[in-house]
Amino acid sequence: MSDTFRSPDGLFRSDPRVLELLSQSFGDISAAGTEIINLEAILNLPKGTEHFVADIHGEHEAFLHILKNASGNIKRKVRELFSTSLREEDIHQLCTLIYYPSRKLALIKSVEPDLNNFYQVTLNRLVKVLQSISSKYTRSKVRKNLPKEFAYIIEELLHEAPSDENKQSYYNQIISTIVSTQQADAFIKAICRVIQRLSIDQLHILGDIYDRGQGAHIIMDTLHNYKHYDIQWGNHDALWMGAAAGNECCIANVLRISLRYDNMATLEDGYGINLVPLATFAMETYVDDPCEVFEPKVSAETNTLSLKNRKLIARMHKAITAIQFKLEGAMIERYPEWNMDDRRLLHKIDFEKGTITIDDKEYPMHDSHFPTIDPADPYRLTPEERELMDKLTHSFKVSDKLKAHMDIFFTHGAIYTICNSNLLFHASIPLEADGSLRTVRVGKHYYKGRELLDHVGMLMRAAFNADTPADLKQFAIDYYFYLWCGPDSPLFDKKKMATFERYLLSDKGVQAEPKGHYYKLREQPEVCNRILDAFDVTGEHRHIINGHVPVKVGEGENPIKADGMLMVIDGGFSKAYHNTTGIAGYTLVYHSRGFELVQHEPFTSAEDAITQGTDIKSITQVVELNSQRVRVRDTDKGTELQSQIDELLELLYAYRHGLIKERK
Repeated sequence: MSDTFRSPDGLFRSDPRVLELLSQSFGDISAAGTEIINLEAILNLPKGTEHFVADIHGEHEAFLHILKNASGNIKRKVRELFSTSLREEDIHQLCTLIYYPSRKLALIKSVEPDLNNFYQVTLNRLVKVLQSISSKYTRSKVRKNLPKEFAYIIEELLHEAPSDENKQSYYNQIISTIVSTQQADAFIKAICRVIQRLSIDQLHILGDIYDRGQGAHIIMDTLHNYKHYDIQWGNHDALWMGAAAGNECCIANVLRISLRYDNMATLEDGYGINLVPLATFAMETYVDDPCEVFEPKVSAETNTLSLKNRKLIARMHKAITAIQFKLEGAMIERYPEWNMDDRRLLHKIDFEKGTITIDDKEYPMHDSHFPTIDPADPYRLTPEERELMDKLTHSFKVSDKLKAHMDIFFTHGAIYTICNSNLLFHASIPLEADGSLRTVRVGKHYYKGRELLDHVGMLMRAAFNADTPADLKQFAIDYYFYLWCGPDSPLFDKKKMATFERYLLSDKGVQAEPKGHYYKLREQPEVCNRILDAFDVTGEHRHIINGHVPVKVGEGENPIKADGMLMVIDGGFSKAYHNTTGIAGYTLVYHSRGFELVQHEPFTSAEDAITQGTDIKSITQVVELNSQRVRVRDTDKGTELQSQIDELLELLYAYRHGLIKERK
């Protein structure tokens, strides 16, 4: 057999072994030709809709609602279909049924006098919605998203029009039989789930699933059952990954943040972390301490804590914060190359005066009562603190649920992603003041740009790999702390994380966290082009998309920067950021006609959506409109499919010229 095969255009490309393998799946001319026809047809479909979200921060209800309503796309489709035939109230009710079919059905059945009529009408409407949403996909793709128990029936309804005189009776009988056999509830639930799934073709999460909100574990459970998504790791995600790996600084920070925002649900209910040892230690150590500085940050509307529980949380909060400062100081001392010595502050406290000296200036402290800190050796844990951290570390490392969720980060995540000419990452690419790529030390070596992120990504994985050498593994585990708050961390990129100052000092100047050069220079198109070139991102319309720093919409900040080349989509999902941003999050939607930025108002609750038909109020801004619809052939998937077509064409050539025998 020849060493290479000649393709139809006369060029030699494929290794013979590739075509031999391909022939095992497409054994003759007919099979290869049919697949070429199928792939060519797919290339001409409109591209699927991509959704980008960032900085969810545990706000599971708002996030899940946006998944269910596809950032308003489902309501837009329903309005297009029924705006002339349904009242606005009926449109709201139909949309709510699609979002929450089980709970909405239960409510409707309790008040609906004619259920049979409701079922008949609703099933017809839902089929129309699914027909519209599924029209951009192949039958094969739609079929893969159908529930097995109803797949055949849904396919028949999708591809038979009730207006067709020859099939009208057939179509109507299917609907009637679904109702008469008491399958209507199950069928409605199934078809609503398919509508939700097909409304988002690919979900991109640009970091920070964890911290602040109550439901990060619920979000991760949802993603476990989701099909098409990717995650770009954020610094809050890295914090939890480090905690799962056993990094004590990360564990202390996770606990501190959870207590600060009264968010023990994720720790206790989600991951089974035992907080009793911390509570016992805190009550013994701070029994007469009011711990006012450390009371949890909860809004008046959501505060259900009793005075007793609030004081317990405050004491636990103070106890773990003191331990955190000790652990961080010791870690920073071990790694002087991190240039974080300014974060070692405990030895600068004058406990008698209740002050601290920073950069030769003395500041009064809100609270200087830390009985576990020895001024002569301030970064040493007491025996009781050591025992406590051993118990807490064990609790994190043995949590099966936490391990499973960390596996999701590694199977579906990376520190950056390039998709359809878009560069996605959470925070920044470290830059120098002149906009050039900053060289950053990681261990004993130096990296910048794409090489930096590639190396950091591999290091993060090394902390969890069983075959990683012991010394490298320990460094990889330790490095998660630097990724959380290190000055040149691509997941953080600020001069410092001023946790100590924000808790214990009043001076706004010393509380400031100066941002890296990236955040100032990203407004410049030439800087964005330089970054995109460094990552080999190609395409006529290429973009950078990231989050991390909330966009202060209320102060007039624009999330679209550098003449549309960069989009910042952290609009503040977390309730803690609503006052800062003035909104409650963004979703960036990239469909076949271009980019739209959806700006969300605060979400009340799923209960309000179900009982009152409310929805997240959103404002859609067209960011970029294409003159022609983007087809699958214009995407990364299209490039992959075209490569498959080229190989199949060569296989056809090989069959027809006897270079490979058909497998009749």
